[in-house]
Amino acid sequence: MSRGFNGLVAGALCLLAGSAATASDLVYTPINPTFGGNPLNSSHLLAVANAQRTATAIDAPVTSSGGLSGTGTGTTTQTDADLFLSQLQGRLLSALASQVTDAIFGTNPQSDGTITFGSTIITFHQDSASITLYITDNGTTTTISVPKLQGP
Repeated sequence: MSRGFNGLVAGALCLLAGSAATASDLVYTPINPTFGGNPLNSSHLLAVANAQRTATAIDAPVTSSGGLSGTGTGTTTQTDADLFLSQLQGRLLSALASQVTDAIFGTNPQSDGTITFGSTIITFHQDSASITLYITDNGTTTTISVPKLQGP
């Protein structure tokens, strides 16, 4: 019996050794149809993405103060007057930021200065290592310190 089993194993080894090994190229096929995958996958991928999606800032409505209310209804509560006021406030604050930037980096840079805009007071100080801004609004002071870039 041992002789028959050995013959069977020997015959199997001969068959394996005599057959040629074949291989083919490994080809990647994307799943997402956007990248060349099967277009029938799109509805499944969209359903999975919607199931995994969490609330984002886009879903939250903008309140009349310009902030996010966080209710997640996706509608805005701004009137035309609120929208105009918000845009005007943004433009004025942008102009204030330009004044501060010009005072620090403009044609006649200053090492210290104060700029007042309504109830907001911005004081800056710069030394060889950093620029420090002190923003005071309604009794609250915020300090921002930015390191200066050193040239070669």
